[in-house]
Amino acid sequence: CAAGHQGEDEKLYRTVEAIGMELCPALGMTIPVGKDSMSMRTAWQDQVNGKTEDKAVTAPMSVVITAFAPVLDVRKTVTPQLQQKTDSQLLLIDLGAGRQRLGASILTQVYNELGDIAADVDSPENLKGFFDAIQQCLESNTLLAYHDRSDGGLLATLSEMAFAGHCGIDIDISVLGDNPISALFNEELGAVVQVADADVDGVKQAFADAGLSNCVHALGTVNTSDTVNLSHDNAVIYTASRSALQAKWSETSFHMQSLRDNPQCAQQEFDRITQSDAGLSTSLSFDPQEDIAAPFISASIISGVRPKVAILREQGVNGHVEMAAAFTDAGFDAVDVHMSDILSGRADLQFFKGLVACGGFSYGDVLGAGEGWAKTILFNPIARDQFERFFHREDTFSLGVCNGCQMMSTLHSLIPGADHWPRFVRNESEQFEARFSLVKIADTSSVILSGMAGSHLPVAIAHGEGRAEFANSASLTQCDSSGLIALRYANNDLSTASTYPANPNGSPDGIGSVISADGRVTIMMPHPERVRRAVNNSWKPEEWSEDGGWMRMFRNARQFVG
Repeated sequence: CAAGHQGEDEKLYRTVEAIGMELCPALGMTIPVGKDSMSMRTAWQDQVNGKTEDKAVTAPMSVVITAFAPVLDVRKTVTPQLQQKTDSQLLLIDLGAGRQRLGASILTQVYNELGDIAADVDSPENLKGFFDAIQQCLESNTLLAYHDRSDGGLLATLSEMAFAGHCGIDIDISVLGDNPISALFNEELGAVVQVADADVDGVKQAFADAGLSNCVHALGTVNTSDTVNLSHDNAVIYTASRSALQAKWSETSFHMQSLRDNPQCAQQEFDRITQSDAGLSTSLSFDPQEDIAAPFISASIISGVRPKVAILREQGVNGHVEMAAAFTDAGFDAVDVHMSDILSGRADLQFFKGLVACGGFSYGDVLGAGEGWAKTILFNPIARDQFERFFHREDTFSLGVCNGCQMMSTLHSLIPGADHWPRFVRNESEQFEARFSLVKIADTSSVILSGMAGSHLPVAIAHGEGRAEFANSASLTQCDSSGLIALRYANNDLSTASTYPANPNGSPDGIGSVISADGRVTIMMPHPERVRRAVNNSWKPEEWSEDGGWMRMFRNARQFVG
């Protein structure tokens, strides 16, 4: 707020009064702390045609509120992604109660206007009732998808839900009044939900119990034609292909991305919008719920001894806790080992069966951070000898993930059978990539990927330097022909990904992981430890329960050490 400027102090007072003295008490909530910014006006003098003119810029007052709440069960959540179930309905819950005020909406702004009356919270009681009804529906698992309306209006809401679901919709807005424009573009409070036909009555009853029976309106259904069709009073008022609309929706971001990132990658991602896409899928050659480590865990309980795995980290690494949790669940004694412990002699790898170099911003993720980590080993005779002895022991396994992958690739001279490994360099997109990428698991001798060959499933990736770079084409050919490539990024049609973003870093032949010749050392850019539980996956098959597909990898390690 530009405090002190004419009229601004009153606006500030009225805003605080409306939020802090009226809305929050009515909702039974509080804003525990506030930070004001009072330097929102600047004034200066400028010389124009030999004359001094006073100039000033005053920013409009704005309020930013960050909300938080406990979530007791993250599985009781829904997203805007429409489910491609034709036996479902799209319902609008209109907290505007028929009002369609367009003031300050995006519609008025694109016409360089402000409008007269803006959308508002007219009834805090209705807002509370809406929240309670949605929570009831979430608890009973009767919502398939959800998206708010108040950022762009109904057309934006419905379109974004169709984009997320890669499907079309048939919508009739006749019930929303005589003016299609105000119905589609007002930004009143409300949401659109997708509900299976069998659950519609129950959802409507939940809102009726909250006093909102007159606010629920059936709008239409999902279609299989991949088109967005809008009707009003028995006439089609708009129709377009979903992909064409999504391309328009993404165009501004595409142009910004072309200027900021690698323009070729930006174009490849933009082109995918209009291509057929089967979406993510899984096919496993094993049962993810089968605990093959169980007999060994039982034996450890009897003996009181569990094999030790060193969870190795360096300054800045942040993936060690989830890595330790994965190995602990698989029956290991996961020990936190910092590089300073190795260099000072406080820890010795001779007492460990496994070595895991973790990921997550070693050295602040500066360029070549993993290589810098490796050089603290290569240039220290004590550490170098200790690592080399460990890699040569035939009763050990090693895993490097993300920065740890980059680090271990630089230690290839210490690792038997790693002569043709690549180094990992800057992503082709020129950006840090955090995605949920599909990968295929090859048939290799990797001890931690044993029994997983032929499977494909998504995995978390988060790296800025994940592109495999070989010394020359002969090294790539030798690495491939020797069966050292364990993972490849895949398109959703299961072909090997050569373009962005299915191939998130530009690695040749979609390479995401390589192993040593005997399979005891595996390095990979993806983060399987982050998606070992089914609930950790942002998308998963409905039949997955507790364990995700990647938990098998850690159990394989336990089976290997016995």
